[in-house]
Amino acid sequence: MSLKDIFCQDRAISILQSAFTANKVPHAYIFAGLEGVGKFKTAREWAKLLLCTSAIAQDGFADSCGSCRSCRLFEAGSHPDFNNIYKELIQFTKDGKGKTTPVDLPIDVIREFLIEKVPTKPTLSQRKIFIVNEAEKLNASSQNCLLKVLEEPPQFCCIILLCTRMERLLPTTKSRCQIVRFDPVDEERIIEKLKASGIEQNRARYFARLSQGSLGQGCQWAELELADAKLYQTKKKLISSLADYELSDSVDLAEQFLDESKRIAGVWSNLDSNTSKTDINRRAAKTLIQIIISALHDAMKLNVGADEELINFDQEAEVKKLTKRFDSEEASKKIADCYRTLRWIDSSVNEKLIFEQLLLNLAGSDIMMD
Repeated sequence: MSLKDIFCQDRAISILQSAFTANKVPHAYIFAGLEGVGKFKTAREWAKLLLCTSAIAQDGFADSCGSCRSCRLFEAGSHPDFNNIYKELIQFTKDGKGKTTPVDLPIDVIREFLIEKVPTKPTLSQRKIFIVNEAEKLNASSQNCLLKVLEEPPQFCCIILLCTRMERLLPTTKSRCQIVRFDPVDEERIIEKLKASGIEQNRARYFARLSQGSLGQGCQWAELELADAKLYQTKKKLISSLADYELSDSVDLAEQFLDESKRIAGVWSNLDSNTSKTDINRRAAKTLIQIIISALHDAMKLNVGADEELINFDQEAEVKKLTKRFDSEEASKKIADCYRTLRWIDSSVNEKLIFEQLLLNLAGSDIMMD
C-alpha cells in the first residue's frame, strides 16, 4: 500500500504533500476525523514516506519507494524508528504485567513508549515517527505529560495523534500540533468495498449508511457478518421489537439485547485478538445502541418530512410505527438518552442495567439519573 491507495481523503493528502515538497514537516500532527475514515492508514503511509531513504516523486506526488532497507523493514513491522502507540501496550510497561486494559490511554504507556524514546536519535532513517492511537482517550495527566515533548521536540521527531473527538484534547495540546481533518467516506465507495468483500447489496447499503461515512466501521461489521455473527439479522429483529414493545416488555427485551451483545462480542474477539475483550464487549454493546439511534433518526426524518433516505430503508414499516410513538421532538430526546447510554458503556456501568434503563426510557419511564 502507498499514499496513492488512500481514497476520499484528497484534502488531507494534499496538506501532507505540500509539507513534504516544501521540506516543512511539522513536529506534531493531529489527524482528526471519524473512526475508520483512513487516519491510521494515512499516518502509517506518511510515516513510511518520511522514513524512506529513497523517496520518489512522480507528477508532483511524493511517495515511499517501497524497496529501500527502510521500506522493507517498515513493511516487515520491524523498523527501529517507527513507534505505534496504543493502550494495550500497558501490558509491556514496567509495572503493567497482568493489568487489564483501561478505558483511557495510560500515562505509563505515554511515558515509557513515547517520552522516554523521543530523545534518542534515529537508528536507520533521518526521522523518528510516533503514532498515538485513540488520542481522545489521553486523560489530562497524559496530555500534560506530553506537552514538553510537543513544545520542544528534537528536530528529527514527528508525533501523530489520531483523534475522533477533538473536544477531548486540551487547548494546549491542540495549539502545539498541526490539525489535519479527515472527511467521511462517500457512501457508494463503502458499498462498493463491502460488496467486494462478499456482502450482498441490501446489507452493504445498510452497513454503509449505519457507518455514517466510516469505511473502517462498515468493514468491521461486514467482517462480522461474514463470520456468521448474524448482525444484520439481529438488527432486523431488534428494530421490529422496538416498534411494538410495551413498558412491561422492557426487562425481557433488555435481556435479549444483552444476549445478542455477548454473542456478537464472542465472534468479534475471535476476529480481533489484538484488542482487549473489555473493549470488544463495549464495541458490541455500542453497535446495538447505534442500531437503535439509527431507527430513531429515521423516525425523526419521516416526522419532519426530510428528503434524506432512511438508514433502515429495508424496515420502513417498522420505522413508521416508531413515528406514531415519538414525534420529532420526543425522538430527539430519546436519541440524547441513547448517547448518554454510550457514555455509560465507556464508564463500565453494568451492561444489563444499561440496556434495561435505555428500554425503560424508550417506553416512557425514567428511573436512572445522571
